[in-house]
Amino acid sequence: MKEHDRLAKTRSMVIDAIAQNMHLYGITPSAGRLYGLLFFSDKPLTLDEMKEELGMSKTSMSNSVRSLLDLNMVEKVWVKGERKDLYSIRDDWYQVFFDYFTIRWRTAITMNSTAMEKSISKLNELIDDPNTTEAVREQALTDMKKLQERLDYYDWQNRLLDSFETKDILNFVPIEKKND
Repeated sequence: MKEHDRLAKTRSMVIDAIAQNMHLYGITPSAGRLYGLLFFSDKPLTLDEMKEELGMSKTSMSNSVRSLLDLNMVEKVWVKGERKDLYSIRDDWYQVFFDYFTIRWRTAITMNSTAMEKSISKLNELIDDPNTTEAVREQALTDMKKLQERLDYYDWQNRLLDSFETKDILNFVPIEKKND
């Protein structure tokens, strides 16, 4: 086997693994292959270059790039004299990790918290209504307690995400391994 083929095979193993695990980020395996291609590329690539290398349709390529851009895993790069958009991966994997979780988790936290806060407001109205039976009032109070506990949990998650954004988390889990 030629050296170049051996190198391509080792890269392919990594790209395949990345592609298989991209579902963790909520994106397709084809976006994972694109990410792997950009990871091993020595230079930023155009959509046409990526399309040619991966044999993907232009639509699939555009969707994959957009998904990776939305997650801050890929960035547009400007090169003097180049008229086409160029893309490369973001080299700071730690920041990519922080961005991913803050983007995804904050969206979910906000959506759930908003629904729960509205529900608590409606439950308060139900509890204060003189026509509400005691059984329904007790269930509403139980529901409110459950929802408040969940809101406390979401508050903790937001503070965790704040520590990602400020990088305070690195005071507790440093990037460099400690030597034992």
